[in-house]
Amino acid sequence: MSEIDYIRNFAIIAHIDHGKSTIADRIIHKCGGLTDREMKAQVLDSMDIERERGITIKAQTVKLNYNSKNGKKYILNIIDTPGHVDFSYEVSRSLYACEGSILIVDSTQGVEAQTLANVYQALDINHEIIPVLNKIDLPASDLDRTNKQIEDVIGIDTSKAVPCSGKTGEGIDEILEQIIEILPAPKGKKDEKLKCLLVDSWYDTYLGVVILVRAIDGKISKNMKIKMMSTNREYIVEKVGVFTPKPKDVNELNAGEIGFITTGIKELSETKVGDTICDSANPIKDALPGFKPSKPVVFCGLFPVDSSEYQKLKDGLAKLQLNDASFSFEPETSSALGLGFRCGFLGLLHLEIVTERLEREFEINLLTTTPGVVYKIYMNDGQVKDLQNPSSLPDPTRIKHIEEPWIKATIITPDQYLGSIIKLCQDKRGIQTNLSYSGNRAVLNYDIPLNEVVFDFNDRLKSMTSGYASFDYEISGHKEGNLVKLSILVNGETVDALAMMVHKDFSQNIGRIVCEKLKDLIPRHNFMIPIQAAIGGKIIARETIKGFKKDVLTKIHGGGARDRKRKLLDKQKKGKVRAKQFGKVEIPKEAFIGVLKIKKD
Repeated sequence: MSEIDYIRNFAIIAHIDHGKSTIADRIIHKCGGLTDREMKAQVLDSMDIERERGITIKAQTVKLNYNSKNGKKYILNIIDTPGHVDFSYEVSRSLYACEGSILIVDSTQGVEAQTLANVYQALDINHEIIPVLNKIDLPASDLDRTNKQIEDVIGIDTSKAVPCSGKTGEGIDEILEQIIEILPAPKGKKDEKLKCLLVDSWYDTYLGVVILVRAIDGKISKNMKIKMMSTNREYIVEKVGVFTPKPKDVNELNAGEIGFITTGIKELSETKVGDTICDSANPIKDALPGFKPSKPVVFCGLFPVDSSEYQKLKDGLAKLQLNDASFSFEPETSSALGLGFRCGFLGLLHLEIVTERLEREFEINLLTTTPGVVYKIYMNDGQVKDLQNPSSLPDPTRIKHIEEPWIKATIITPDQYLGSIIKLCQDKRGIQTNLSYSGNRAVLNYDIPLNEVVFDFNDRLKSMTSGYASFDYEISGHKEGNLVKLSILVNGETVDALAMMVHKDFSQNIGRIVCEKLKDLIPRHNFMIPIQAAIGGKIIARETIKGFKKDVLTKIHGGGARDRKRKLLDKQKKGKVRAKQFGKVEIPKEAFIGVLKIKKD
C-alpha cells in the first residue's frame, strides 16, 4: 500500500446545533491534536461571534494522526462545516475537497431540513456517508425513531450508524474506526503533474492571502513556481503548511493532502475559490470543474448614523470582504440618509453577522434600509437589467415585465403545526409541490418568492411551532410577477430609502401600514405634514401629522375683536403655508427602523 492509501479526507455535516463542532473537538482530542490544557469548547470556531452564537460561519480544517486498532497509522483531514442555510456555499466547496462525510443527526430531534440539504449535496458528488446519532446521553434520545427517519426521509442504510455523545466522548472510537473502514482513500498519484484545487482563501495581517488547497495529483512544495489557471498568473510558493489545528509548516503537500500555502498575494480577488493550481514549468491541459461562485441574493443599504463615520464604514467593509468573498458592496447616495453603501448578502443571517461585526469590531453606528432581492427588469427595447435598489426602477412605461427570484423551500415540522404552516406559506404566495410523512413529522415542499421569505418567514415559522420546525431553501430561478414600486412621500418629497418593491395585491395594505407607522414616528412640526404612499403617480394611502397651533388670539379684548381675530388667523395661515413650502421635515432614525419592523409585526 502506498502513502495515499492511509489518508482519509472527510467533512462533518449536520443541521444547526446537532453537535458538529463538539464531535470535531472530541476527535481532535482523541488523536492528540491538542493537549488537555489547549482544548476548549468549539476549538475550531475561532471568531468571537461564532462562539457567542454557538454557530459555525467559516469551514475549518484539521490534519490529525490516528493509530488505528489494526496497528496502522492513518492521516485524517477533517473539515468542520457550517450548518446554517446562509453558509451553504461554505459546505459545498468543503465537500468537493473530500471523499466522504460524517452525517451527524441529533437523536433527540431527528432529521431536520438542513440535514437533508447537506446530505443531498454530499450524495450529488458521490460521497460515502457514515451516519452518527449524537446526544445519546440525553433522556429524550430515541435511536430507533431517528434511524427510521434517516432511512425514510434520506434513504441511507443505518445498519452501521454509530450512537455517540459529543459531550461525554462515548462512541468516538467507533466513529474513528468506521472512518478507516468505510471511507475511501483519495485517488491521486504522487508522480503525476501537479493538480491542486483552491478550496478557500482568507487574509492574514502578517502573511497576506492564505490559500487553502487540496492536492489532487503531484506535490506542491516550498519555492515552487505555480500558476493559477483561471487568471494565468504565476507565483512562487513562500510557505507550505497544515493545521493540526495549530498552523504547522511543512516542506510539501502530496497528492490527497489538504493544507495551506502563501505566495505573497496581497489581493483576495486574485484567488478565485474553485480555481485549479498547477506547476508553471509543467502545466496541465484541463482545469478542474471547480464550483459555482456564490451570488448575493439579499441586498440592503448600510449608512452610518453619524455621516463623519463614512470613511470608517468604508474601511470596515473592505476589511471584512478580505475574509468573506461572498459579500459585496458599492457606494450609494440617499437624499434622506446621505452617503452609504449598497451591500449584497447570501441571506438574512449573513446580513446580521456582517452588520454585527461592523458595529462590534469597528465601533460604527449603522442604519440598515429594508432588505430586498435582485429583480430582473425586461425593457421594451429587449434589454435585461438587474435591479437591486427599488429607488432606481426605470420608468414603468419602458418596462415590458419584471421577474422576481423564487426558491424551493423544504420545511420539516411535527404534524400538529401543519395547518398554521400551510396558511403561512399561502399568505406568502407559496405553491405547495409535495407533502410526505416520516412518523409524526411532515416534510413540506413549497415554491415561494424569495422576497416574501427574506424578511420574517423563519422567525414566524419558529414562533408558531415553538422552534420545532426547520426550514431550508435553494434558489430555483426567476418568474414573472405582478410587481410595483411603492414610493413613500413625506411633505410631498419622495424618501428614496423607504422605496420598496411589493406585489400589487398587497400594495395598498402595506402602503397604509407604512403611513400609519410613520405618523407615529415622525415628530410634529409647526406645519401640517402629509405622509403618502404612491404607486407611480397614484396615491394609494395617506396620513397627516397635524402641526403645532400657537394661540395668537389670547391678547385680543374689546371692540372689533372679530375682525382683528380673523386678520391674525389669516396671517398665521399664510405663515404655515410658507413654512410648509420651505420647512424641512427631519425624519428620525427610529422611523426607518420602525418601517423595517413593519412586516415582522
